[in-house]
Amino acid sequence: MAKTLTPNEIDQMLRYIATKKMGYRDRVIFLMTVWGGMRIKEVACLCIRDVMNDDGTIKGEIRLTPEMTKGRHARVVFVAQKLKVELARYLASRPTHYPDLPLFHSVSGRAFSANLLAQHFYWLYKSAGLSGASSHSGRKTFLTTLANKGISIHVLASLAGHRNIAVTNRYLTANDDLKRNAVELV
Repeated sequence: MAKTLTPNEIDQMLRYIATKKMGYRDRVIFLMTVWGGMRIKEVACLCIRDVMNDDGTIKGEIRLTPEMTKGRHARVVFVAQKLKVELARYLASRPTHYPDLPLFHSVSGRAFSANLLAQHFYWLYKSAGLSGASSHSGRKTFLTTLANKGISIHVLASLAGHRNIAVTNRYLTANDDLKRNAVELV
């Protein structure tokens, strides 16, 4: 199972990504997993039209088709305001008058496959010094962070696109600080 990232590890990853040639692209991809709970496969499938309205504003919801998801079930990803800001900044550096272009592309200009993007993030995590992290770490961190803030497992399952809360439960990690804070509530 992928590692859940701490806030310090998220910052570590963002600092490392900022040093890379395509750093802002990778930052936004990373944040789509950490702040949006998206799978790398889902991120790789996105086109500009999936996140940008006709008037150039960023959508509040990303509608994933069955072909874009792991379980082949359409779902909606709700876009937090801070992720909208990141997407708008990223898209300001891209030509957006071709809405069917991939949202993210490699240095060569080609769309990422899910496998290539997962490998890219494996090496980014490794180079950033985050052992045990994988392309799924952002998604796991997203769900664990929300669970630690008291969000119901039923809401988490819906956000993740899981049909069974037992699957969602496997994503959640309880650390010692969370346990200490929990017993203080008694």
